[in-house]
Order: sequence, then C-alpha cells, then structure tokens
Amino acid sequence: MMPTKRSLTILASLFLFVSFGLEFSPGAIALDLQQQPTAEIGKAAPDFMLLDTYGNTHSLKEYKGKHVVLEWINHDCPFVRKHYNSGNMQSLQKFTAENDIVWLSIGSSAPGEQGNFEPGVWNQLTEEKGAMPTAILLDSEGVVGKVYGAQTTPHMYIVNPAGALIYAGAIDSIPSVDIDDISEAQNYVKAALRESLAGKEVSVSSTKAYGCSVKYA
Repeated sequence: MMPTKRSLTILASLFLFVSFGLEFSPGAIALDLQQQPTAEIGKAAPDFMLLDTYGNTHSLKEYKGKHVVLEWINHDCPFVRKHYNSGNMQSLQKFTAENDIVWLSIGSSAPGEQGNFEPGVWNQLTEEKGAMPTAILLDSEGVVGKVYGAQTTPHMYIVNPAGALIYAGAIDSIPSVDIDDISEAQNYVKAALRESLAGKEVSVSSTKAYGCSVKYA
C-alpha cells in the first residue's frame, strides 16, 4: 500500500522530533493543513504547528489573544537584505515587541534551495543582523507557506487577537531593492498594526507582495 500524504506528514513530523531530541507524543504531530482552507482576509487564519530553530513547537492557536505578524523570510534574497541591511525590518520588529505583538519569521525554502539553512545558521544570522523575531519557524516542506499563499520573500501577514487574518501582502508600497526608497514608502504592516491596535478597521488589508519567489520544492 502506498503511503498517504497524511502518513508522510506524520513521518516527517516524527523525524523532526527525533532530530531535535524531543519527546514525541501523538498531540505533538504537526497539524494536517491539507484539510484546512487557504488563508483569506477577514476569515480565521489557518492554524499550524511548526518547530523553531531551537526545537520548540509553536502553533498559531497558542497566540490567540495577541496580534501576530507572519514574515516569510530568505536572507539570501536582495529584497529581504534591503529591509534588514537598512534596519527597517528590525525597527518594525522593535515596534511589535513594544506593543506585545508576536513576530514569527517563517522559512519555507526547500532543502538545497536558496534560503534554506540549518537551525544554527538561522540563529547566527538573526544575531548578526540584530533581528528580534519571537521565533524563526522551519517550514522546509512548504506546507504552511502554501496554505497561506506565501509567494515572495518578504511576504507579510497579520493575524488579530481574535485569530482573523487582517492583512496580507507587501511590507511597503515601493517594490525595489533600493534602501533609499524605504523612507519614501508607506509601511503597510505598521499602518495596519496601528489601526488594529487602536480598534479601527484596517484600511489597506491586501496588497501585492514583492520580492524573491519562495523557493518551494
């Protein structure tokens, strides 16, 4: 009998837990996102469970009651480098930390593809760049990225405290690799967070993401 997609997902999850030396339990199996609807503005954001670069599990559900920013990341992408080399992304992460907002950076590059790193390398890059995410999550199979429709790095999403997706798209309004453009651009993510924190409806909830393509398998 050929293995099903679900059984392969379970086996992959078991492998991850063994690799990180974690104690396995049935409840720790990664959620079967094949059965979940794709992400849609105004609807409940699809839940997921992923390991971070320290071997800890994170699920979207555990952060309900807080705003959550999801950032698809690839440090080898020039568009990502633009926002990190300038300090723009770190400034936004500082803003979220000051407002008790969770920031989850997600790496969906497949093994052997640009932007796929071992956990130790991820942690080294984070330290070198002075980045401040709550966690870096490993999605090398691309399951979560595909459910959310992440197409580029960066591709940004915001989930509100009720668990609804309230923003998806670009970090800002100027799609370039030129650092000088940052000061002239409208930062969609910060604007959406400020509106939501103030109890207002997000005025720009969806934009076209720009950057390098996510390197799925």
